Amino acid sequence: MSKQSATNLIKKADRLTVGIEFPLDNDWSPDGEARRIADGRSRGVPDLSGQADIVRKIDALGFAALWIRDVPVFDEVNMGDAGSVYDVFALLGFLAGITRHVALGTAAVVLPIRHPMMTAKAAASIDALSNGRLILGVASGDRPVEYPLLGIDFDSRGQAFRDAVGYLRAAWQEGGLPVEGQRIPSLDLLPRPAQPSIPLVVAGRAQQDEAWLEANMDGRFVYPGNFDRLIVQAREWASRTGGMRPFISAFHLDLTDDPDARAEPVRFGARIGRKALIEHLRALRRGGVDHMAINLRQSARPLDEVIEELAAEVIPALDESKAAQAA
Repeated sequence: MSKQSATNLIKKADRLTVGIEFPLDNDWSPDGEARRIADGRSRGVPDLSGQADIVRKIDALGFAALWIRDVPVFDEVNMGDAGSVYDVFALLGFLAGITRHVALGTAAVVLPIRHPMMTAKAAASIDALSNGRLILGVASGDRPVEYPLLGIDFDSRGQAFRDAVGYLRAAWQEGGLPVEGQRIPSLDLLPRPAQPSIPLVVAGRAQQDEAWLEANMDGRFVYPGNFDRLIVQAREWASRTGGMRPFISAFHLDLTDDPDARAEPVRFGARIGRKALIEHLRALRRGGVDHMAINLRQSARPLDEVIEELAAEVIPALDESKAAQAA
């Protein structure tokens, strides 16, 4: 695993791969909302009980990745979303210890609000602990409240993002620690990543133009959107990168009991039966999408049931090589 990129876990030649996005609850369903109120949790703060068992199941059942967002501060009034609650790197360290197979992805670490040396060390530590399974999704951040709390200028985040990317690339290489544009051979940042270089996947655009993203990013993670727009974005990314770097998006799924149920739109996704979901994911693959991060917060069904059905019925159906053999 350490000799290749973790992006190989999510980009396959013969299929669209499927991951699961944190937090692992269904609090945005009617039953989940009722439980949240009974528990006395603020809206947007997930139920974290049982997530370790769900993670182990996801890892064992053949999902390609787990995705964690970076939400340092719970802004209940303006955003209403606490993300995964735990610090992103602390949670990744925990996940590295209880999984063996899935890629561990961030979607995404906000680079300008952290010193790049500490980000480089934390990421390298996770990569070493997971035996090379980290995909570091990175962003410039879309929550202006975080910047003034840290005394950092929000408007200059684009340049800060570019500087941080350059620092990370340099810090993960041998030859000394980069300090003010120069390498200091007597200083080193340990541990070394297990991968030759930790893949950097941009979430959104991070205040950058397409040419810079093409030159500097190992993949693209775009926010949920309508089908046609997603295909345009995927094909543009593939044309710029020779189809070699993954294109990733997310989908909020409410998988119905009825496998024949047609799609009904919900925010960022659909309430949909298994068969229609398979056709939707196959169509995305034909359009150039490599990986879909499934968010189950709106699921009316228990997460265990949905995860098991996805693993048993949906993921195998996306393997085009097996489908061709069966035909």
